[in-house]
Amino acid sequence: MAQQSARTRVVIMGAAGRDFHNFNMVYRDDPGSEVVAFTATQIPKIAGRRYPPSLAGEHYPHGIAIVDETELSELCVHQHIDQVVFAYSDVTHARVMHTASVVLSSGADFVLLGPEHTMLPAKVPVIATSAVRTGCGKSQTTRWLSALLKQQGRQIAVIRHPMAYGDLERQAVQRFASRNDLDAARCTIEEREEYEPHLGLGNIVYAGVDYARIVARAEVEADVILWDGGNNDFPFIRPDLHLVLVDPLRPGNETTHHPGEAVLRMADIIVVAKANSASDADVQRVTESAASINPAATVVRGASPVQLDEPDKVRGKRVLVVEDGPTITHGGMAYGAGFVAAMQAQPAEIVDPHTVAVDEIAALYARYPHIGSVLPAVGYHPAQLEALRQTINSADVDVVVAATPCDLAALIDINKPVVRVRYEFAELGTPKLSRLVRAFLEQGKTDSQT
Repeated sequence: MAQQSARTRVVIMGAAGRDFHNFNMVYRDDPGSEVVAFTATQIPKIAGRRYPPSLAGEHYPHGIAIVDETELSELCVHQHIDQVVFAYSDVTHARVMHTASVVLSSGADFVLLGPEHTMLPAKVPVIATSAVRTGCGKSQTTRWLSALLKQQGRQIAVIRHPMAYGDLERQAVQRFASRNDLDAARCTIEEREEYEPHLGLGNIVYAGVDYARIVARAEVEADVILWDGGNNDFPFIRPDLHLVLVDPLRPGNETTHHPGEAVLRMADIIVVAKANSASDADVQRVTESAASINPAATVVRGASPVQLDEPDKVRGKRVLVVEDGPTITHGGMAYGAGFVAAMQAQPAEIVDPHTVAVDEIAALYARYPHIGSVLPAVGYHPAQLEALRQTINSADVDVVVAATPCDLAALIDINKPVVRVRYEFAELGTPKLSRLVRAFLEQGKTDSQT
């Protein structure tokens, strides 16, 4: 049984994002709590470091240890933990409760912090894009919103869900306006996938660790903030208009993962994404499911048309497909837009990269056995990025079809031609999302009749 002390002893479970934010919002300045450690999962090379004193605050002059999640049970018992806070996303409801069972068996409380305790206010309107699963199309929807808002004469800033996988102290507040900024920050593939397309549209992107400071800076230079969510998490900033995407390519996932179901129930507008790619039956199934879960929300449909830059270079060729990383790994998809685009171009063969995968890429396939004949673009750290390069260059193919949103060929040396895949959000049917957003800007609310 956990021992009682003057301060509640806390462990925060995370993946270098929501965990740090929850600490900053709830525990950093709380004299009644002592955060003993963070645990890390999903993201490699995070465990073994420390949350730095400069971010941890005056109660933590030596910072806070970050340990691997596999140590959770032992940590709870030997460190007499009173409370374990679960703070990461896109995990099944069953996994959340299995984790809770480990915690409860140690005598500690299992805690989920909600939006009211963890959302920051902003002085300007906030439009947030979230989703029930990783890979629904949040970022392309946010980019579409940015173009719409700029057409309305609005000055926008994009605040991205954190991906602070490097030097946390240097990454406390990040502002990206050019590719040079990405290079200077030594951004990973995962960060570049999210930031580069925004920068290509002329959008300013903020990210980092300390989101109170990030919001304070963003609201100075913008009259609307766009929250570009990560995984299926709910926003760090209190939204005035909240869009949540559901995916008809994964029907039923509206209620299977945490905190995606909670996010769906929070939505002002539900976007049935990729409706052009799914069957009519699955689009209808997901539409009805989402509407029954949140009948107060307005439901719209969107498309995600896929475009291959140079289809003639793919037709009749042996092809290696590189997909957006998170969508394929913890997003649970066997393949993505790259495979679809390549097949449309009628290649001679889609070559399975499993047989040439090296080192950390081979380990990734072992961890995520659902992945099909595609290669997820991963590069959380240099060794993983090098393994990606070696795997691509070892493949006996004529051309690489790259569906990662970042410019992969500019990041690593690839010994064969690369053809890029692009996909953006497009409105489909009525009611139209653009009219709902314009109504919000004009009236401060949505109107399902517009």
